[in-house]
Amino acid sequence: MDDELIAGTLLRRYKRFLADVRLDDGREVVAHCPNTGSMRAVNVPGCRVWLSPSTNPARKLAWTWELIELPDGQGGVDWASVHTGRTNALVAQALRANTIVELAGFIAFKREVGVVGSRLDFRLERDGAPATYVEVKQVTLKERDGHGYFPDAVSERGRRHLEALATLVEQGHRAVLLYCAAHTGIADVAPAAHRDPAYAHTLMAVAERGVEVLAYGCRRLGPASAPTGLAIDRRLPVDLARRFSADAASD
Repeated sequence: MDDELIAGTLLRRYKRFLADVRLDDGREVVAHCPNTGSMRAVNVPGCRVWLSPSTNPARKLAWTWELIELPDGQGGVDWASVHTGRTNALVAQALRANTIVELAGFIAFKREVGVVGSRLDFRLERDGAPATYVEVKQVTLKERDGHGYFPDAVSERGRRHLEALATLVEQGHRAVLLYCAAHTGIADVAPAAHRDPAYAHTLMAVAERGVEVLAYGCRRLGPASAPTGLAIDRRLPVDLARRFSADAASD
């Protein structure tokens, strides 16, 4: 993001793509919400949010919701991106910097690749090796048990991506599912069987068929008073067998 982010307080998100925000200067504005999902756990009215401004006269809305600060339960805050369109750019930056060590050493990559009736996020190429296909999923659901989960709602599209990855493995390619935890408080990732049991079952099945499952976490860029976004910085554990327990979360 090139422009300075502007702080405010989230009043409400509605009609999927709209959010009312009270800026720190007292103005109330309508911001574009660039997230089509349920936004479970990151749509929290009353929390501090950060918007990017636009001076493009062709835009219907001059503001875009980028980040939210969430209580971490220990007196501090976690930072989460609500802009799903930023995730692939974060991954592309990390690929170029070889931050994702399991995917380092490629000579070229292509984005938005059509394969076996689906579209995946990246195809990485190396000299003398089969292509590596990567599908990226943004993770922002930190449940009450303190763990990160995906998806935050039923995702038939996510299941189709898993099946496409498994088909590519059977064709002799390398296929990777990469969870990008765009929430600084998420320290590990698991399938959200309590939200979408079919997705969790399919994930287990394609992992057994050779699809690699990775997760990487993010840190905030810039000071807390003037953040500029997030950046991928560390690998996170993935626990395919973990199941959310409401009873455990309430202990």
